[in-house]
Amino acid sequence: MLFLMRHTLNLLFTALLAAVLLTGCSLLPDKIDETKGWSVQQLYSEARDSMNEGNYRTAIEYLDKIQARYPFGRYAQQAQFDTIFCQYKDNEPDGAIAAADRFIKANPRHPYVDYAYYMKGLVNFQRTNTIFERLAPTDRDKTDTNTARQSYNDFSELVRKFPNSKYAEDARQRIVFLHNNLAQYEVNVAGYYLRRGAYVAAVNRVKYVLENYARTPATEGALSIMTEAYIRMEMPQLAADSLRVLERNYPQSPELPKLNALVKGAG
Repeated sequence: MLFLMRHTLNLLFTALLAAVLLTGCSLLPDKIDETKGWSVQQLYSEARDSMNEGNYRTAIEYLDKIQARYPFGRYAQQAQFDTIFCQYKDNEPDGAIAAADRFIKANPRHPYVDYAYYMKGLVNFQRTNTIFERLAPTDRDKTDTNTARQSYNDFSELVRKFPNSKYAEDARQRIVFLHNNLAQYEVNVAGYYLRRGAYVAAVNRVKYVLENYARTPATEGALSIMTEAYIRMEMPQLAADSLRVLERNYPQSPELPKLNALVKGAG
């Protein structure tokens, strides 16, 4: 009986000790926020120092605190503005675009709102690098041109709304680059179809180029592919028509000897 009582008391003591320890853990203070009580000026000063040192993640933390604690006034506005750049430099493209959208929505008449539009285009432009490194993908379904098209739209919106912006000229150059390379991408996909014998798909693709990218360098390749596809499909009149357009506009095209030979052979 005595043994049983001692055993029961030990179990109760163990349970009580565990309860006390668990309660004690819950009462431990959270990690102390050293910025508690800081003025908005002090927070922003630390944010700027972190930005200057290239520590963008820390800068974002300070900027977030400014917006949470001091949501009104010029410091909050500047914090929103700086967050765009910090997210971009911290390789957080979605965060940068979201920050730019928030700034545009909250400050549509801000004297530097054009910068937010520009950064949206630039972030998406950076995402297009892998696309244009492989303009002739072996598996076109794995290539996404949405970001390139979105960047084109972002820069176009900037130029339309702020034609005299200091970012407008750079945006215009990027628009031309994107336009030309999107066209070339479509032509390369058409060439991929042509090589695989998917002639109708090839023709449809180059028709899209001729309708939407008529003044780009890719037009020459589009006409060449169209001509060959019509020859392979035994449509001599359409082949002759596209060949005539190619000869008239690109008399020095290196594809002409091959295409003329194919036309004669088909005839």
